[in-house]
Amino acid sequence: MKLVTFVSGGREALGRVDDDATTVRDLGPVVGDRSLLEVIEQWDRLGPAIAAAGDLAVVDGARLRAPIPEPRRDLFAVGKNYREHVAEFGRSGYDTPQRSEDLPDKPIVFSKATTAVTGPYDDVEAHPSVTRELDYEAELAVIIGRGGRGIAREQAMQHVWGYTIVDDVTARDVQRDHKQWLLGKSLDTHAPMGPWAVTADEVGDLGALEVSCTVNGEPRQKAPVADLIFDVPELIRVISAGITLLPGDVIATGTPAGVGIGFDPPRFLHPGDVVECAITGLGSLRNTIR
Repeated sequence: MKLVTFVSGGREALGRVDDDATTVRDLGPVVGDRSLLEVIEQWDRLGPAIAAAGDLAVVDGARLRAPIPEPRRDLFAVGKNYREHVAEFGRSGYDTPQRSEDLPDKPIVFSKATTAVTGPYDDVEAHPSVTRELDYEAELAVIIGRGGRGIAREQAMQHVWGYTIVDDVTARDVQRDHKQWLLGKSLDTHAPMGPWAVTADEVGDLGALEVSCTVNGEPRQKAPVADLIFDVPELIRVISAGITLLPGDVIATGTPAGVGIGFDPPRFLHPGDVVECAITGLGSLRNTIR
């Protein structure tokens, strides 16, 4: 199933998207005023009811928000998790002065603030007083269903509720100058998410999915999820080793090569640029820099 958080007539609610990937139906009669986060927490009971629900009203003119507009805590995110991106990041000099292209031997995990989350078609703020080097990163994001700590790799996928898309927008100069990633990754509106949250049973083989990104229609990123250095089960195992994962937690799994700093000279984003991030079966984000 494809679920969305929408706003219509001043009301925010949960919807289900038809197979045409366009029509949104109001799930209010099934879930009441529950958010997607609350529905995920009660999925064993509500999931079958949502799947079976018929005669739901079509929502005209729905504005989609991020599927989880206000996560209960920061997003988990993973750096340097595609081989070719590791190489372009190393060559850029934005990571270390040594310009190392060595692959990481363990996942590089950081966080993005909840206030960075914005909708799939909302504007992304340029923050010109903070950064002059704005970049894009299309990523597959995992949504946790059943929480837990010390999750074994073999059981990890049982804890996945579904998937969505995140653009890990990054202020590269802030990331470089502060020598850590939180500030450069967490500016307001710098985590467009959506358009849908798709349940795991509908996705199938993760490795067959393709992540792509265009800027003003020009192809920039394109790679299969199979190219991840550390796959989803490994990320869940590592993160949950000493941190309790909670229902609704979001893990952005990393971005392929083709980001702005991968070019010589770098190709940063500017006001008016339109960034589109897409993943097979998960839809696409379309955000304009303002």
